[in-house]
Amino acid sequence: MKAHLSDYQLITHSVEKSPQAAVVVDEMVYPAAKLLGNPHMSSVMAIMQSWSACHKTLKSQVKAIRNHEIRPKGVALKSCKLLAPLLYPGQIYCAGANYTDHMQEMARVTGLPPGPNMKEMGEMPWHFIKSSRSSIVGPNARVKLPAYSKMVDWEIELAAVIGKTCSRVSAKDALKYVAGYTVANDLSARDAMRRPHNPPSSPFHMDWIGQKCFDGACPIGPWIVPADQIKDPHHLALKLWVNGELMQDSNTEQLIFDTAEQIEALSTRITLQPGDLVLTGTPAGVGMGRKLFLHPGDLVRLSIEQVGEFSHTMVA
Repeated sequence: MKAHLSDYQLITHSVEKSPQAAVVVDEMVYPAAKLLGNPHMSSVMAIMQSWSACHKTLKSQVKAIRNHEIRPKGVALKSCKLLAPLLYPGQIYCAGANYTDHMQEMARVTGLPPGPNMKEMGEMPWHFIKSSRSSIVGPNARVKLPAYSKMVDWEIELAAVIGKTCSRVSAKDALKYVAGYTVANDLSARDAMRRPHNPPSSPFHMDWIGQKCFDGACPIGPWIVPADQIKDPHHLALKLWVNGELMQDSNTEQLIFDTAEQIEALSTRITLQPGDLVLTGTPAGVGMGRKLFLHPGDLVRLSIEQVGEFSHTMVA
C-alpha cells in the first residue's frame, strides 16, 4: 500500500539509554518533540494526552518532510533500538473468547460441542485486565519464561490505543476515540490458569494474575499506526510464527465483537483514558489447541496487515 504524504508511524526508541518518542517517515526516524516544537512531548504517553492536536501537527510536519519543505535531522530506522511503542500503557483490557475460529478450536480441545458465542447469547464482550509496567516489552525483547509454568502459549492480537477520554460512547462513535493500532502478543501461562484446590464453581478457581500477568507477558510493537491510516481495522490479516513455523493465520473479520463494540461495552463501565490499550482477542492457532508450548530459545514473530511486524525471543 502506497504511503500518503502525511502517513507515519509512532515509535519509542532508545537514545543514550533513555526512551524517546519518534516518528518514522520512509525508514527515517525524527524526534517527535522536535517535530511538535515541544520538549515535553518526548514520550508517546505525553503525545496521547494531547493526541488530536499532536496528530494534526505531525501529519503536517511529515507532509512537509516528504515535500522537502523542511529537513529535520533524522537517523535511519535500521540503526534504532526499538522499545515498546507505548512505555507504559495506562490500563490493558484484553478480550477473551472473541474470535469465531478460536472458539471452535477451544471447543475441540475441551471436548465440548461448539455452542453459541457471547454475542449470540445476548452477552456483552468479556475482558480481563493485564498488568502494564511489568508485562510490557517491545521488539526483540528476551522474554523470560515464568518458573512456575511449563505451558506458556502465544496469542497474537490487534491492539487499539485509546487517544481521547472515553465514557459511555456508542459503537457508532467508538473508533473516533482510537489514536492508532499496534501488534500485541497476549502470552498466557495455561497451566497457571486454575487453582486446583478451589472447585470450578468457586469464584477463586481462576488465577488471572498467574496466567496473564507474569513479567514480559505482553510484548507489543513495532510501532503505533495512526487510526486514520487503517481503512478498516476489521479486515486485516494476522499471522504468528514460532521458529519460522506458521501457527496463527486468520483475519480480524473473524472477530465476534469488533473493536467499536468492545470500546462501547468497556466505556459503559469504566472511563477509558488516553494511553489505555484494548487487546481485541486472538484467533485460532494457539499452542493449547496443539498441545505445543513455548521453550527457551524460541523465536516468536508476529505480523498484522497494515500495522506492522516484530519478533521476540523466549528465554529461561
